[in-house]
Order: sequence, then structure tokens, then C-alpha cells
Amino acid sequence: MNLNNKSVLVTGGAGFIGSHLVDRLIKGNLENLVVIDDFIVGRYENLDQAMKKFKGLKIYNQDASDYDTIKAIILEYDIDVVFDLATIPLPASIEKPKWVYETNVNRCLTLCELIREDCYNTLIHYSSSEAYGSLTYEPMDENHPWNPTTPYAASKAAEDHLIFSYYHTYGIDMAIIRPFNNYGPRQNHGKYAGLIPLTIKRILDGEPPIIYGDGNQTRDYIYVTDTTNASINIYENNNTRGKVLNIASGKEITINEIVRAITEYLDFNKPIEYKEPRPGDVLRHFADISLAQNLIGFQPSIEFNEGIKFTIEWYKKLLSGNKHGHKGD
Repeated sequence: MNLNNKSVLVTGGAGFIGSHLVDRLIKGNLENLVVIDDFIVGRYENLDQAMKKFKGLKIYNQDASDYDTIKAIILEYDIDVVFDLATIPLPASIEKPKWVYETNVNRCLTLCELIREDCYNTLIHYSSSEAYGSLTYEPMDENHPWNPTTPYAASKAAEDHLIFSYYHTYGIDMAIIRPFNNYGPRQNHGKYAGLIPLTIKRILDGEPPIIYGDGNQTRDYIYVTDTTNASINIYENNNTRGKVLNIASGKEITINEIVRAITEYLDFNKPIEYKEPRPGDVLRHFADISLAQNLIGFQPSIEFNEGIKFTIEWYKKLLSGNKHGHKGD
């Protein structure tokens, strides 16, 4: 399978990973490319380059759980494949658990119903390593126990169960990507920001980085374009159907090491501020990526030390532009 002459829908396509996936998709010979995003976290600016390069790109400011509207869009553009990245992020679930859980699951349910009704052909869904909870054995393969510890994580686990139930009951054409911690340009640096953009922003604003807990928690960080490249390969390989695949670097790094790398690159020498651990924070993540290696030949191409430099330079440009009243690229 390939995407030549296909019509593609990306939910959450104005977000961090979603916009990078759109950039990757426009390199192909698509018939139609449609983005649906509610712009709670996503930004129109993230799609600036894509709109210039793909004149037919359609963008809808829309909640992906609205069944009737999503169905109408899918039928209008004769969508073949949906890459589902629409999600309310983890930090929001600490403040608004009911809203985050219901919104995430209902978006997924809408897409499951529409593929069951043959409105489109293939669902490539983005899960989250948060569904696993903290590591109980290493490395964490796709059979690792699920122990979601936040409402966000529970919503992602529920989405996966829902999709597999439609796969087993109705035979839908599906695959699930389970990305670990992504980083790179365009990651949200405002409300609900992740560790890396928030740390960069605080340092550039002259404020100390904040670490919750002792900083010995570990993550498995992967540069965003490695994830989006894997997404295309997962669609194009039929042997991924009915499976979930970890997409990660296969390397473990501590929060302290991540923050230290940023402070060193930005020549920030003031003390780091440590605060009480956040509720539901996982202690260790370390992925086994052998299944993706075997099925799609997956191999991350950007090492952390290289990727973090790209990322910091992008935010320096963005935030410098914002201070002078300009939008970042």
C-alpha cells in the first residue's frame, strides 16, 4: 500500500506531531489532504509552510467528536485513510479530568463508527506510552501491562481498547502507533506545555527551570520527524494491521539529564528549582522498539543531543520573534 492518489484526513493536524505529519504527507502525491483541529492546543501557524506547498490543503476548525460534521467532511473528500492525532493533552486532565476523558474517547468513538460504516478505509491511531504507566520490566514492549495513572492516560488506554474491539468485532482496517515522548519544533510552549519547551521558555525568559520530584524519573524521547516517518511506514505495511507498535528511541534518559542538556546549551548557570512530584507522574519509561524494527524497518535517525539543539534554536527564533511582535515560523 502507498499514499499515491489517496485522500487523507489528519485529526489534530495543527498540533505538534500532527503538523509535522502534514509536512511529511505533502511530499507524497495525494489526491486530497484535510486537517481537522479544534485549536485548543494546535496553531494555524504550524501549518503555514504546508499551506504554501500544498495549495489544496483544507483546514477545519472542528471538534473531531462531532459525528455528523466529521462524516460530512470524510464523504465530501472521499477520504481513504485517517491519521488520528486529536487529543487533549495530559496536563489538562489534572485540571479537567471529566472533560479530557470524555472528549478523547468520544473523538475516537466517532472515527470507529465511521470506519465501521465504510465511510473510509483505514484508521491509523495515535496512542500514548502513558497507557502503560510506570515501567514494571525493561525494556517496555507492546505486551507490557497497562497501568494508566492519570485521566489522560486512562483515556488513551480506553481508546486503544475501543479500536481493538472494533477490529475484532467488525474487522476494521487499523493500526495503532504508541509513541513515547516526542520533542522538536512546534511543541506547545503555552498552557499545558511539555517539559522541553517549558524549560527552554523559562530559561529564555530569565527564569529557572522547574523539575517536579527529584528529577530521576526517566523518559524515552524521540525526535518528532522520526515519529511521523514511522507513521507513513506503518500505513504502507499491511503487516502492521491489528497491531500496536511502540515508536521511541529505545533509550532511557532522566529528567535531570534533559534539563541539564538545555541549561548547558543555553549557558544557564543559576540553580534549578525543584518542586513536589506531580500527581500520577510515571517514574520510568524505556521502550522496546524491536517490533517496529521487524515490521517496518524502523530506526530513529536523530540522536537526542542533535535533536535538542535543533529544538532550542527553533524556540529561540520563535520567542525572539514574539517579543518583537512577530509570529514564529
